[in-house]
Amino acid sequence: MYVLHDFPDTASLIVRLLLEEMGQPYEVRLIDRAGGGALGSAAYRALHPLGLIPVLETPDGAIFETAAILLYLCERHPGLAPAPGSPERAAFLKWLFFTSSNIHPQLMQLYHPERTAGPENSAAAVSHAKARLTELLTILEAMVEGDNPSFLSQNAATALGYYLAVLLRWLADDFPIANYPALHRVLSGLEARPATRTVAAAENLGATPFSNP
Repeated sequence: MYVLHDFPDTASLIVRLLLEEMGQPYEVRLIDRAGGGALGSAAYRALHPLGLIPVLETPDGAIFETAAILLYLCERHPGLAPAPGSPERAAFLKWLFFTSSNIHPQLMQLYHPERTAGPENSAAAVSHAKARLTELLTILEAMVEGDNPSFLSQNAATALGYYLAVLLRWLADDFPIANYPALHRVLSGLEARPATRTVAAAENLGATPFSNP
């Protein structure tokens, strides 16, 4: 059984959605963030040296970094990503790392600018992140609309789809999903799935966690 170290509506949500969609048994261990020291404890740092979320304990040891966890799960339990050697595998990997290396870090800069720029430069960091995210989401929307990839489809659940659904949920105030029709279709399809409904109920995310957070 997998063990997911979790705090509601953080990056662990992405992993939890995938585990639920895959039908894999897992245990949720809630992190006491309010206590102030859980993420910095020696026990947690042994799992993630930076004391960040998410961490998934697996039969092969603890894994951190969202994209690494998603790839690991997709390799062990095929079906939510193009298989190695398939025609769309290269494109899937390309856009997975586009998301993890560009969209996710810029989102963190937008909402936690002090972490990278310091309090005195936070306003400039936020302005930069908004401009960059505008560019990145426009590129992603055009790709989904033009290429219609199976790994970002309204008719199927995929690891990349869930990853983006959670990131776009967090960005909804600044980047309403209605402004991105192709991505909106993908998120609406995921939102209707039993896995999303189960996790949304467990984490109190509401009935429309992706299309109208």
